[in-house]
Amino acid sequence: QVQLAESGGGLVQAGGSLRLSCVASGRTDSIRGMGWFRQAPGKEREFLAAVSWSTGRTDYAGSVEGRFTISRDNAKNCAYLQMNNLKPEDPAVYYCARQSGGTFWFPKRTAGDYDSWGQGTQVTVSS
Repeated sequence: QVQLAESGGGLVQAGGSLRLSCVASGRTDSIRGMGWFRQAPGKEREFLAAVSWSTGRTDYAGSVEGRFTISRDNAKNCAYLQMNNLKPEDPAVYYCARQSGGTFWFPKRTAGDYDSWGQGTQVTVSS
């Protein structure tokens, strides 16, 4: 079992930046990759970015590529999401999630491909 805890959300002006963190504890050896998703009220959970835990290779949704950067620090068991140039459409609860299983990492963009989730952190953008 792995536990995930996000932090770093908050209120930011449009055009500003935030850095989200996701700390993993427990069975961290089970992590194949980490993903970031968000969910706004009344909307489905949306994939944002994923990172391979072993190689650092990344994958991004087109809607955030170039503005958001995912990274990981294996020594700290932590994944990050650097969000720049935040826009009025970015407010949501942001979640990190674990991708496990398999020998090699392949980027996954569906929430069902992730089997452990954090509690989420709220991001609000003021115009």
